[in-house]
Amino acid sequence: MEQHTQQLVGVRDGGASTVGVDPIRGGTAARLLVGGAAVVAAVIAVVAGLSLADGDRKGVVLPIAAVAGIAVAVLALTRFAGYVLLMLAVRSCVDLFKLTGPSAGQAAPVESGRATDPSTLLAVLFLLAAGLWLAAQFSRQGRLRGSPMGWAMLLVGATSLVSALGAAVPSNSLLEALRILTVVVMFVVLEQLMPDTAAIRRVLLACYFSLVLALGYTVLLSLLGHPPAEVKGSFTRISGTFSQSTTFGRYLMFMVIFGFAVYRFLSRRMRVVLGVMLGLSLVFLLLTNTRSAILGAAIGLVVVAVLHRSKRMLVTLCVVAVAGVTLVPAVGARFAQLADSRAVGGDPTGNTLAWRIGYWTEIVTLANRNPLTGIGPNMTQRETDEAKKPHNDFLRAYVETGLLGLGAYLAMLLGFLYTARTALRRAPPGSFERGVAVGFAGCATAFVAVSAASNVISNVVTLWYFVAFAAAASAIARRPATEPASAKPRSTPVPSHATTALG
Repeated sequence: MEQHTQQLVGVRDGGASTVGVDPIRGGTAARLLVGGAAVVAAVIAVVAGLSLADGDRKGVVLPIAAVAGIAVAVLALTRFAGYVLLMLAVRSCVDLFKLTGPSAGQAAPVESGRATDPSTLLAVLFLLAAGLWLAAQFSRQGRLRGSPMGWAMLLVGATSLVSALGAAVPSNSLLEALRILTVVVMFVVLEQLMPDTAAIRRVLLACYFSLVLALGYTVLLSLLGHPPAEVKGSFTRISGTFSQSTTFGRYLMFMVIFGFAVYRFLSRRMRVVLGVMLGLSLVFLLLTNTRSAILGAAIGLVVVAVLHRSKRMLVTLCVVAVAGVTLVPAVGARFAQLADSRAVGGDPTGNTLAWRIGYWTEIVTLANRNPLTGIGPNMTQRETDEAKKPHNDFLRAYVETGLLGLGAYLAMLLGFLYTARTALRRAPPGSFERGVAVGFAGCATAFVAVSAASNVISNVVTLWYFVAFAAAASAIARRPATEPASAKPRSTPVPSHATTALG
């Protein structure tokens, strides 16, 4: 069994590059494979075409997703590292094919429909492929790379599963626990895949390629006169490639913070490319009108400026803030609502901070039913008349996963900050690794701050990129303090595309 597992997901090149299976040999087999693929493609095209004619969105998306899933599964079993990079590169666009309505902050209308969303199917495939690959890694090496942050995240995943089993609606909670597990497993996988600086650069390249796709889609539709947006109350808010503007805002928050941190360590050509991307990201971040993301980005960027000892960056932030409020008046109007005592409420145009405080006092008593393990992940909105999520991840950890879950969540946050501090100590001044450490420190600070008034843990798609930055920082933190943190990328064989993309 062990030999078969290693054949199926056996690792070459030290376990970080490729995963191989025996190739199909013989012209007959190849012709049959090509012919079968052509037949399947034709059938899928017919089914999708008929569904499109009938206005059946699910009938169009699911067949295409099935074919894409098979192709991705083959990639996962043959080139696992490439599969992970592909997932990071395209995950920002998967919500474009979502079949159910938005669920962040409120109960999903149909949980059974949510289970068939491409994002959920992608999560299941990722967990299966990652489980096989990690088992092969452990069998081959006898151990896996780990860190205090990784153990804390595993505890968060474990307490979510335990709480879900005792929930009033286990299927709903288990689905949420599965989504949280994908974040945990992604971090564990990335810890194994980043043994050196060259690997860190490849992962970051994939992350920022996802930003290219998200910005390109948003810019293209805006130029065509149909910007991807949603109307919430009296505000029109850009949502990009995501199902909600809040998700797009938090995604941009992490990308902007980390991007500014590594900017100075790139080649001149790549600084120009990244500069354009960061400029567009700041504009769209303001247009999402997501207060928590805008404040989180400001906090994270201040941390980056302080750690880089850059007065110029602090001045630039002030200029951007003033220009943003001037050029996008809706942002100022949105923040002004926080001082309006007459507009208290949970609707998009009310004083949602005042509403949050009242809602928190209401839901904290839900944990009294089971203080140890809570009421189950994603169950708060099913237990309240307002049918909304807690909008506070600290409180959510206690109410939905109990004292055990709250302890695990706090340990995870401490793990973030400890890893950031250690990476800052191990990274040499003026190095690319220093930029990575500073970037994660800014992102971790923003994560903690925004979690106090938002459902950050619900935005699984944005957390994939956050844990990618966390794993990069963890790789630097693991290096002995007596040795240079730089992996000498010039003497290490680095693929040309990685060198071009990240200098």
